[in-house]
Amino acid sequence: MELLEGRIRDYAWGSRTAIAELQGRPVPSDGPEAELWLGAHPGAPATVDRDGCPVSLTELLAAEPGHWLGERLVGRFGTRLPFLLKVLAADAPLSLQAHPDAEQARAGYAADSGRVNYVDPYHKPELLVALSDFDALCGFRDPVDSAAAIAGFGVPALAPVVAALRTGPAGLREAVRTLLSWPEAERAGLVAAVLAAADAGPGSPDADLVRTLAAGHPADPGVVVALLLNHVRLAPGEAIWMPAGNLHAYLRGTGVEIMAASDNVLRGGLTAKRVDVDELIRVLRFEVLADPVVRSEPVAPGVSTWPVPVADFVLHRVEVGAGSPGVRLTLPGPRVVLCRAGKLAVDDGVGGVTLGAGQAAVGTAAGGPLVLGGEGVAFVAACGLR
Repeated sequence: MELLEGRIRDYAWGSRTAIAELQGRPVPSDGPEAELWLGAHPGAPATVDRDGCPVSLTELLAAEPGHWLGERLVGRFGTRLPFLLKVLAADAPLSLQAHPDAEQARAGYAADSGRVNYVDPYHKPELLVALSDFDALCGFRDPVDSAAAIAGFGVPALAPVVAALRTGPAGLREAVRTLLSWPEAERAGLVAAVLAAADAGPGSPDADLVRTLAAGHPADPGVVVALLLNHVRLAPGEAIWMPAGNLHAYLRGTGVEIMAASDNVLRGGLTAKRVDVDELIRVLRFEVLADPVVRSEPVAPGVSTWPVPVADFVLHRVEVGAGSPGVRLTLPGPRVVLCRAGKLAVDDGVGGVTLGAGQAAVGTAAGGPLVLGGEGVAFVAACGLR
């Protein structure tokens, strides 16, 4: 194992406290810190020290793919790390977005020579585990409930949307397209009307959501699209699983996120960035996501995981108590370990490191079973191949 230096992304919606506190740095940070990337994605690869110089994990994998990844992973995923581990810290809502499935990503990348919508040929399913209370919009709720919520605002212009939703899941596509194609000149008026109704009403979670989103996006029909989605509030340790085609937006909180290593994002609102309505509609799954929350399952004493139906990644939470002989994990391929709290010794039989809170380590496929000792909590990311 070797120390891994992650890269911080300074998106405007990020927190000025969460990642700095995790890493033991002064609070508040100089600017927003939205994500800490711990992987080999070319957008912001983490680094490993080589003779006093930081070398990107992307370069190391390219130079020795067999050593780092192992033949089995190379045979399945090619010469790239198939997963990306992150710490995500949101102080403001992210955009409404969805990600393509593997087939859509391959076809979209091949056809998109300008790299407008597709920047790589890979899918991007993702799992987020809450470290704090975490608010998110995840997948479509029952459209009949959405119809009742929108009708309750009493905005006449939204009558066609309400009518479409009252037909059930079959009307979701029409409702989404109608809202995202709302005439540009009329968007501010629409949001203002919904906001005025929210302020005048008796108060409800839907009204609170409208107020939160309209404050930052007063002319964005995504404020209304958000009412079609499940509003989930996670407690620490609970997770949400976002498969391909599910519209979602993270609203506020801190979590550990693991995903397939892709940057394909199709946005649907709550953003100043590009929204391609036709392409988003093409990849969305217009089906009800009854329960997006994933509960952890115990694997061994002190070890739990959140089962996901993909081979790109698996995530374990490991807690080592004082006086414990340690925890042993057998996982395929390279492993990335993030220390959440305490002080942990991490060894894969090839080399060992000691991690404090907010520090990370990476090991190659040449390593053996992972042994964690000391006292603390860690998240361990690996490939999900069985």
